[in-house]
Amino acid sequence: MQTDIQPSGEPGFAGDDRVLPFDVDGLDVRGRTVQLGPMIDAILARHAYPEDVARLLAETIALTVLLGTSLKFEGKLIVQTKGDGPVDLVVADFSTPGNLRAYARFDEDRLAAAQAAGATSPAELLGKGILAFTIDQGAYMQRYQGIVEMNGETLEAMAETYFRQSEQIPTIVRLAVAELIDRDDDGNPRHSWRAGGIVVQFLPQAPERMRQPDLPGGDVPEGDAGDIHNDDDSWAEAKALVSTVQPGELTDPEVGAERLLYRLFHESGARIYQPVPVYDRCSCSRERLGEVLSGFSDEDIQDSVEDGAITVQCEFCSTAYRFDPSEIKR
Repeated sequence: MQTDIQPSGEPGFAGDDRVLPFDVDGLDVRGRTVQLGPMIDAILARHAYPEDVARLLAETIALTVLLGTSLKFEGKLIVQTKGDGPVDLVVADFSTPGNLRAYARFDEDRLAAAQAAGATSPAELLGKGILAFTIDQGAYMQRYQGIVEMNGETLEAMAETYFRQSEQIPTIVRLAVAELIDRDDDGNPRHSWRAGGIVVQFLPQAPERMRQPDLPGGDVPEGDAGDIHNDDDSWAEAKALVSTVQPGELTDPEVGAERLLYRLFHESGARIYQPVPVYDRCSCSRERLGEVLSGFSDEDIQDSVEDGAITVQCEFCSTAYRFDPSEIKR
C-alpha cells in the first residue's frame, strides 16, 4: 500500500514501534523513519544500563530496525560495534519480519572514569575498532559482512561512512534518544525511554548521477569539468532538508512520522508505504541452549554445575534456563 502524505501529516498513523518506508520522486530519494516507544523502553529497562550506555544502545537499535525492515528475504541483519573503549561491544540482532534483540557490554570502572572525565561521546565510549553489518540469509546461503573503522564522533557519522565506503550509496542518517520522566496516575515518578531515526538514500535511475566526490569512482576524470565534484542538485536539497531535523522531532509522539515527512518533503511529493511493526523478541530457547551444552566435554559439564544444576542466562533478554546435567544429551 502506498499513499501521498496529507497536509495534516496524520500523526499517529504509523505510531510507535513501526518503521515507515517512504520515497520522494521529486528528489530521487527513498528512506525509512521510525519512533520507538514501548519496545525500546523494555529492552533498556531489562538491563538497567547506565544512561550513556542506554543511549548508545538505543541509537544502535533505531539504526538496525531502519535497515533491517528493508530486507526482502527471510534472514537476519546484525549491527555490531567492537572497540577498545569502555563500551567494548554493542550488538543489535534483527530477524525478519520484525523481531529484534540487543545487548551492550561495558566495563564499569572504565565507564565511571570516562564519565568523571566528561568523555562520553559515542566515539569516546566505543574507542577504536570496527562497525560491522552482517546479513545472514540462512544455513544454505553465504553470509555477507561489511566492516568499516569507527571513524566519526557519532554513530550516525559511522553509519554514513559505511554506506559511502561499502555500499557506495549516498546516505544521510539521523538518530535521537529521549529519556522521559513524568508521573503516573498515583503521582509516583515514572521513567521511560524513546528513540527515533530517519535514513535517506539517493537512488536516481541514472547511475552516473550518484557519482559523488566522496564515493569510490567519484573522482573527476581527466579533462572533465570540475563541477562534477558538486552534489547532484536533488541530493543536495534532500541533505539540506534532513539536516534541519531536530532530535525532538524524531522522538516526540505528538510530531509522528507522517507529520515529520510532510514537514520535510511535501513540496517534492513524498509517498509513504505500509508501516512495518517491530517487536522486542529474543530468539533464544531452551532447545537451542541444550544443543550448545551437548557440545561441551564431560569436564566442562561438571565444571558448570552449581547446586546440582547448570544455569544459563541469555545475555540479550536475561532469561535464565536451568538444566539438570542428566538431561544434556551428548
